[in-house]
Amino acid sequence: MAGGRAPDTGGSAVPRPGRIVPLRPQPAVEVRAAGGVVWRPARNGDRVYAIVHRPAYDDWTLPKGKVAAGESDLEGALREVEEETGMSCRVDRPFGTTSYIDRKGRPKVVVYWLMQAIGGVFEPGEEIDEVRWLPLADVIELLSYPRDRTLLGALVAERHAAEALEAVR
Repeated sequence: MAGGRAPDTGGSAVPRPGRIVPLRPQPAVEVRAAGGVVWRPARNGDRVYAIVHRPAYDDWTLPKGKVAAGESDLEGALREVEEETGMSCRVDRPFGTTSYIDRKGRPKVVVYWLMQAIGGVFEPGEEIDEVRWLPLADVIELLSYPRDRTLLGALVAERHAAEALEAVR
């Protein structure tokens, strides 16, 4: 054949038809993330809670992020909280999980811990430009996502139960 090679016909004079390969959608890989419901004492003796503003999405949410390879969920939560809020924290206890489909269409599970801020300073950055420390009711009102409000609803219920128990004593 002038100017090039003849197509590979597998030794026959007739070209073989292309092989049909059935395509199956690959199952989406679950995104694992972790974060904190971070509190500190307020001047009045109550608690205030941290929420973060993400300018890329113009939303208010709890501090969280993807767990790195080789990192436990708790290690990821502490790292992400410190990266996003500037706060080092003491973990009180596991708090709950949320799950949803992320912006890329992948299933995402976020594991949260209740944690107390024990030190640090917030520095605004590209990912997080503001942290607000607010009473629980104000946090719930400002949060952008119903899943975050639902998660904190459990904390409201716990606080009410503790107050009722204290009133009985």
